[in-house]
Amino acid sequence: MQFQSTSYDLTDSAETQEFFHSRGWTDGFPIVPPTPTAVQNCLEWARMPADQLIGIEPVRGCAIVAEKLAINAVMAGCLPIHFPIVVAAWNAMLQPQFLLHGATASTGGCAVLAILNGPVRLEIDAKTEFNVLGNGARATSVIGRAIRLGLINILNVSPGAIDRSTLGHPGKVSYCFAEDEEGTNWQSLALCRGIPLQTSAVTVFASGAPRQIMNEWTSVPEEILDTYVAEIRANMLNYSIWAGDYVIVIPKQHRDYLEAAAWTKADVAQYIYANARVKRSEWSRVGKTAVIRDKGDVTYNALVEPENLLVIAAGGPAGGFGAIIPPWLGTKSRAVTIAINACVNCDR
Repeated sequence: MQFQSTSYDLTDSAETQEFFHSRGWTDGFPIVPPTPTAVQNCLEWARMPADQLIGIEPVRGCAIVAEKLAINAVMAGCLPIHFPIVVAAWNAMLQPQFLLHGATASTGGCAVLAILNGPVRLEIDAKTEFNVLGNGARATSVIGRAIRLGLINILNVSPGAIDRSTLGHPGKVSYCFAEDEEGTNWQSLALCRGIPLQTSAVTVFASGAPRQIMNEWTSVPEEILDTYVAEIRANMLNYSIWAGDYVIVIPKQHRDYLEAAAWTKADVAQYIYANARVKRSEWSRVGKTAVIRDKGDVTYNALVEPENLLVIAAGGPAGGFGAIIPPWLGTKSRAVTIAINACVNCDR
């Protein structure tokens, strides 16, 4: 297989690490050397030629080709079986509604969250329970990292260059997890978003850091969800009042109560849509009185419509915890879901 990238003759692991790090090609952690064989194995697994065009980043007109994605996937620690997921994630990120340049250049410091659905989760042994938003699953850790390294090395999304984040958050190292489809009666996120049953998919979302909540004192669905609503309202007051897509992650303890009461994901979304809203006058409680002006009675919804809520079944089997993951910038960037290694609603 013919490659276009420059090759380097490095003698050992220590020299490789220093060589890559000194040139700004890492995320600060050690990388796996992207040897031609390792890169070729990724491309062959995905049945892609090295020069296959994945898409064009529209602001700078930068071509995203398979070879460059494979190099960064190897550097992140991906196995060949992980590579088609990385490619699908990039396909989703390059959709206009995701607004890739804005999401990666903003001072707001969001990260690209990737959520996995379908059989691929089992094939790569993605963990869906304990510590689902943390470390522990090789597959999700390296897939999330491959996305970030690709941003750094292909689009120059490095701090102080394209990345202008004031703070950022740890998800900018790796931000990927899988839904616990086996542990729930609910439809998967992918199925809710139009992907056929038994089709693997990835959803990408430009998002802030997870905001964890806890409610262990009730089994009443409305009371459980009121805690999630309160955290969404807090985000609207403390960060951004503008409506957009939100993710909520509901682990098994809360989910069991909701399912026992016959609540579906649609019911959860409808309840949060109806209740996650604030008045502009409430900004006075968080130091933003100056921007209220004569609009104090105006009400702002967290969601434009219930479908803007992405409800995810995931997390450990015990503990009354959950999480909301807020959007980066309202409706300017939207979550995108794409099938992995499949054509859904494609022109034929």
